[in-house]
Amino acid sequence: MPYDVAELRTHFPSLAFGTAHFDGPGGTQTPREVAAAIAATISGPLSNRGSTGASEANADAAVSGFRAAGSDLLGVTASGIVHGRSATQLTYDFSRALAKQWTRGDGVVVSRLDHDANVRPWLQAADAVGAVVRWIDFDPATGEVDAESVAAAIIPGTRLVAITAASNLIGTRPDLPAIAEAAHAVGALLWVDGVHYAAHEFVDVPRLGADFFVCSPYKFLGPHCGVLAASPDLLGTVHPDKLLPSTDAVPERFELGTLPYEQLAGVTAAVDFLAGIGGTEGTRRQRLEASFAAIDAHELRLRGRLEDGLHALGDAVVVHSRAGERTPTLLLSLPGRRTWDAYQFLATRGVLAPAGSFYAYETFRRLALPDEHGLRLGLAPYSTDEDVDRALEGLAAFLGRSA
Repeated sequence: MPYDVAELRTHFPSLAFGTAHFDGPGGTQTPREVAAAIAATISGPLSNRGSTGASEANADAAVSGFRAAGSDLLGVTASGIVHGRSATQLTYDFSRALAKQWTRGDGVVVSRLDHDANVRPWLQAADAVGAVVRWIDFDPATGEVDAESVAAAIIPGTRLVAITAASNLIGTRPDLPAIAEAAHAVGALLWVDGVHYAAHEFVDVPRLGADFFVCSPYKFLGPHCGVLAASPDLLGTVHPDKLLPSTDAVPERFELGTLPYEQLAGVTAAVDFLAGIGGTEGTRRQRLEASFAAIDAHELRLRGRLEDGLHALGDAVVVHSRAGERTPTLLLSLPGRRTWDAYQFLATRGVLAPAGSFYAYETFRRLALPDEHGLRLGLAPYSTDEDVDRALEGLAAFLGRSA
């Protein structure tokens, strides 16, 4: 079916304000269906989980619906879906729990392509037990992962490899199946930060080779929280600190305290909304696959339009998103100009394209940009040709060029 972006946008009340949003990598806008699901759940009847009355049953339905939606979105069994306050919180919690199984001299591998949420927790957990940290590097000229650094880092004695499925800063998508093969060959687990990836690509966790996969629904039209996917059998081998009376069942053992049922309902609604973009035929997972194919085609076309326009601005703009496989997210530097000033200027024209390092601390340092910030333009399912043209015209005006 044709991709009708105009119809899609009618579901997003915030888009009526007229801003051209390029801030999707930091968090997308939310359709009214998600807000309605949150409101309907929290306004009850609602209580702790159970089956005695309607309020208990509603809470239980919110949890089971969330796990089923996560299962369809990520391609794992529903009992392998864990809720967390954020992907950062989930990574910290699991880093501490997994580190209980490490000893001095064990290896932990992290990547310079990653958001700091998939670096610092592992460095701190490794330091606490005396594990050895090795790094996967990338080429700042191409944005591609350095294959030699992968081979040098993932060696016998490695216990865990942590890497992104897609860089939130420059969009690079590493060859995860190859990295998974290298990790598993030495008996290591693969922890994948899928926060940026899951916003743009159809996710199949087993096919990627990830043992653990984390993502954030607010990056794909949902509420602010985190989701972890893993095999229930693997989750059964991980023992977090928890309250004595709380259940030890998987996945509940990782979800500390009462769950935010209204938030879970919002995640389910976001998955349903995404599934509806691709049509009405097939299972929800099949519809999600069709939806992400349509979203990918739409975003890839817009990325080409944006890149062509940036190229026309000549050497006033440097695009650092260059990998062959990447998301529709572009990081720019502006030689002789402050990207923060460009961010502020574009905002006066109704274009939201933030400047910063976006918590990708190691990536930003590796790029060695002269400015203290980079300008990031990220496309989303609701982005339009008009949005792209407005951003290009605004950037040209800031630079004193013609678009």
